[in-house]
Amino acid sequence: MEYLISIIVPVYNIGPYISRCMDSILAQTYKNIEIIVVDDGSTDESGEIIDQYAKKHSRIVPIHKVNGGVSSARLAGIEKATGEYIGFVDGDDYIEPQMYEHLLENVTKHTADISHCGYQMVFPNRVTYYYNTGKLLLQDKTTGLTDLISGRTIEPGLCNKLYKSSLFKMILMDNLIPTDIKINEDLLMNYWLFKAADKSVYEDFCPYHYIARKGSASKAKINKHKLWDPLRVTRIIMEDAADEIKPVVYQKYIRMLINGATTNHKDSPELIDPYRSDCLKELRKNILDVIAGNDCSIKLKIMALWTAIWPASYRWVHEFYLKITGLDKRYDLE
Repeated sequence: MEYLISIIVPVYNIGPYISRCMDSILAQTYKNIEIIVVDDGSTDESGEIIDQYAKKHSRIVPIHKVNGGVSSARLAGIEKATGEYIGFVDGDDYIEPQMYEHLLENVTKHTADISHCGYQMVFPNRVTYYYNTGKLLLQDKTTGLTDLISGRTIEPGLCNKLYKSSLFKMILMDNLIPTDIKINEDLLMNYWLFKAADKSVYEDFCPYHYIARKGSASKAKINKHKLWDPLRVTRIIMEDAADEIKPVVYQKYIRMLINGATTNHKDSPELIDPYRSDCLKELRKNILDVIAGNDCSIKLKIMALWTAIWPASYRWVHEFYLKITGLDKRYDLE
């Protein structure tokens, strides 16, 4: 049986990049696809480019909407999708020709609900692979959620995955994705999708090219969404998490509080100061549970206690460690 794959492409002011993205999707070796391109209120030439492609290629379904953010764009695409499977590609990225054919082979061969893979992050002067080991891994619901929340194996992004379309039913019916969340919205959507899935299959090859560029949302200057949204997403997940995955969610939450309490940005103190203060207050509120409980490792307990007592010294040591290891420049675009 030849399944239809709906590929959803959110677009906002990426005129110079959209053609490369569209050409890479049109070049897929698996041809039974529909490409739903959602123009999220672009003010540049993006909308015109999309319409030009749609005139030439019947598989392209254009949607033009008022700007509402990437989540609202993806949700608009999901509602329009007619495929048995759904995938996502960001409009400034591109994919290799066999990506969806390979993901579909894995999801059908292993009777899974989600098929996912690695990706490569393309910088101006280098490429970093995550992780390209070639390993194959089958995950049940608990393992999938644990790997997703911990960041082991499963990256939080949506774009290196293929989902059964039925998994999105609960998300649409119950409005589980707040569209005002701009950062880590992909982790939240993946949480609901992996929770709905009984089985997922991961093969570590890297056909997705994630383009690291200065104008992208992830590289934008510090703002309230970059500060508060990841914390908000983790709190939403923590409130819903089943007992089997609560420890790993709690560990993630404590690490986020440590990072937040030791945030050191010289710009925008009016944004940084209340965020840092809130994280430190919440960490100190939880410190006895962290120390006495069994959810956190000895290392994490030490980190949490050190930060709760003297956050500035922890920040100094951590920054020194990042500097001598070179990790402080890991995502530099220069």
